[in-house]
Amino acid sequence: MRLTRYMVVTALLALASITVAHADDISMASGSVHFTTPAGWVGIMQVDGDPEVRVFQVPDPSPSASTTLARVTVTVKQVPDAQAFGDYVNGAMAKARNMKDYQASTRPSGEQNSFLYTASESGTQYTYTERYWFRHGHAIQLRCVRPSASEAGQAWAAAFDKGCNDVAASLGS
Repeated sequence: MRLTRYMVVTALLALASITVAHADDISMASGSVHFTTPAGWVGIMQVDGDPEVRVFQVPDPSPSASTTLARVTVTVKQVPDAQAFGDYVNGAMAKARNMKDYQASTRPSGEQNSFLYTASESGTQYTYTERYWFRHGHAIQLRCVRPSASEAGQAWAAAFDKGCNDVAASLGS
């Protein structure tokens, strides 16, 4: 009895470690879109269909996190061609420009399909970084949203931005 319980617990722990090791590898659009998220990010929403959406909360260890939500969203939508992709990007940016207190920031050099801006949500200023790709008949949007000022400080903001850049690198490859 004791040996059986030990074997079951050992098997469950081994299975859990396998699951955790692969939990950060994400596949969307029937496997045609892949990316990896940092280990600390928490999946908080998944929508299947068209568009397909995955949302991850990026934990903010500060007291200000109780009133804000740092998050990263990957959206994959079927589009037939480059023109439809352009329309998708333009539509998303039109929505962004209509946000309260929208203010465009300078886009990184050489990143034509990247957009940086700030806007307000529920009275809090957020920094947005959006990137877009057109691949295999899909428009792919990566949207990284964090409070512009967090009590967690610059180190947390830098780690958030690095995680966002790492996801972009895995989506762009």
